Amino acid sequence: MKEIVLDRLQKIEDLEQRKLLKNIMTGVFLPLVEYQEEMNRKLEERVFQQVAETEERYDIYTTVCPRDELDPLHEFLYPMLQQDLERTLPDLASIRAGLGKKKEVKLLTVFLACEFLKVRELIERPRVFGGKLVTTQGTRNIQVRLRQNRAYIQEIEALHTIFQQNGVMWKTINHPYAYKFFDMLLISCEGEIAEEEEIIEISVHLEEYEPYKKIDMIPLWNIECLTLKNLGFPVPADDRVNFEHVLSVRKTGTEHGYLVDGDETSIRYSKRTPEEITIVSPCEKSGTWDVRKITQPTQGGISSRQAYALLSNKKRKDRFLDGFASKQAAVVRARGEIMRIIHSFEAADCFELTHIEVGTMSDRVAETYNMNPFLLDAIRLESEKKTIRLHFTAHTENHFILHDMMSFLVSEVQMYFPDYKCEGVLS
Repeated sequence: MKEIVLDRLQKIEDLEQRKLLKNIMTGVFLPLVEYQEEMNRKLEERVFQQVAETEERYDIYTTVCPRDELDPLHEFLYPMLQQDLERTLPDLASIRAGLGKKKEVKLLTVFLACEFLKVRELIERPRVFGGKLVTTQGTRNIQVRLRQNRAYIQEIEALHTIFQQNGVMWKTINHPYAYKFFDMLLISCEGEIAEEEEIIEISVHLEEYEPYKKIDMIPLWNIECLTLKNLGFPVPADDRVNFEHVLSVRKTGTEHGYLVDGDETSIRYSKRTPEEITIVSPCEKSGTWDVRKITQPTQGGISSRQAYALLSNKKRKDRFLDGFASKQAAVVRARGEIMRIIHSFEAADCFELTHIEVGTMSDRVAETYNMNPFLLDAIRLESEKKTIRLHFTAHTENHFILHDMMSFLVSEVQMYFPDYKCEGVLS
């Protein structure tokens, strides 16, 4: 606007009129224009800030590390399961009892650092492998089979339930490592095991999977379990039936996300202000509350080096359209919308979406899997759904989590298009 005014002033040939008008414009009009531009800028900042207000607080970061390299003082990464902190071997009494009843006994949990297609072969066609059980009385030949460990997948499902209880929008957890853990189940052992024996070592050779085998690995994420106490006494809620319990997050960090963990009988709903969480509950007494803190990495923090890539379900910054779309209930059913969903995530940096097929297509071996298996469609039959097949090319090669990261992107698309069967193909 200022340039337009100056341009018009330069075109006035009468110098007296130009001087008079210039004084008027610079004295009154231009400050008004500058004030309006400043207000427009602040309004734009507020709109962008409100649209992306809380979503970033709930970004989940994931990785995996050897147990020996676990940093108990890490700034924001914690074990998914606290029991992983203890190194345990099965006791021979349970092994003896299991073998006596012809039941399989869990020996160890292993991590297979191989791509999804190899993991799927092992899931679909269980194999038996040979190994050695070394005890204080000698060495015995054993046979084991591998079964996918679903403890971490169930933990993700439990987290989804907590997200729902707190009314926070769910984003697929990009945790490919959680799907590559397998339990070694003992199915036979040479000879009889005496009561006084003690286990010294367990070794199993996984044949072609042996190079991928990693023992004592722990999956991590940025979720910490806290117990917070009420601030003061509960006060009656607006409905005059329940009570408001206020928890302060000033000490634990206002920049992080918080989810109250509880059932419907104890928590009606919760709401968040920058420094407090208010829980509306039928409980009228003060007490402590279980809270999941989703710690976000801080700029300038000192994080330890990770042997495996740190992944997240974080979205790109400064994309107003993505933040605005997340606030809308309606889904734009277009190919452009699919592209927007995929490229809204930083995880899409490794891929390029080349083209999209939609329709009834012949079945082919799936190269992706659903990372939200607990989101069930109870209305439509899978066999009656049309297919959305997304074709990707990868910018990197020989990365063992490439298909898993593609599965993450496809799973996000699947949530928006439940009446289709979404799958990804790597070209």
